[in-house]
Amino acid sequence: MKKALFLDRDGVINIDCAYPHKPEQIIFSDGIFSLCKKALSKGYLLIVVTNQAGVAKGYFTEDDVKRLHDWMQQQFSDQGIKIDAFYYCPFHPDAKVQRYKKDSDCRKPKPGMILQALKDFNIDISKSLMVGDKESDRILLPGLRSVIIKSKYSAEKYDVVNLAEVERLL
Repeated sequence: MKKALFLDRDGVINIDCAYPHKPEQIIFSDGIFSLCKKALSKGYLLIVVTNQAGVAKGYFTEDDVKRLHDWMQQQFSDQGIKIDAFYYCPFHPDAKVQRYKKDSDCRKPKPGMILQALKDFNIDISKSLMVGDKESDRILLPGLRSVIIKSKYSAEKYDVVNLAEVERLL
């Protein structure tokens, strides 16, 4: 079985701005490429799990999310890093776009995206790590270790100050 480093997107991989969905809105977080290279060197798969409520709120489309993820994949590839998968949840209970209005099992902190990744990649959850910047990134899944990076959302409830500290946990 494999192990995975699960990464939240906005606030971990890139600086969190209001609903980023275009390449020109993306500023990569300090240390993200170093963290990913270290994880790869230690045998981790790299998997992005991200809530994308902007789809449900009508700010952008699922195609916009997929295009951005393709672009991000290329940016990581240019650094010699392979992201194994991007999983996203377009649903939100208060959606303005009716077809996305639901309380989905894939919306973090629910474990749907990670459960799908476990199946897709034969991952050992007990050897894996989830990194987020909000309390909702603490996935409700026994055996999965989750760490929260200090951010504007985490106030006093954080485990590490930056991505360099996450590297030491691998």
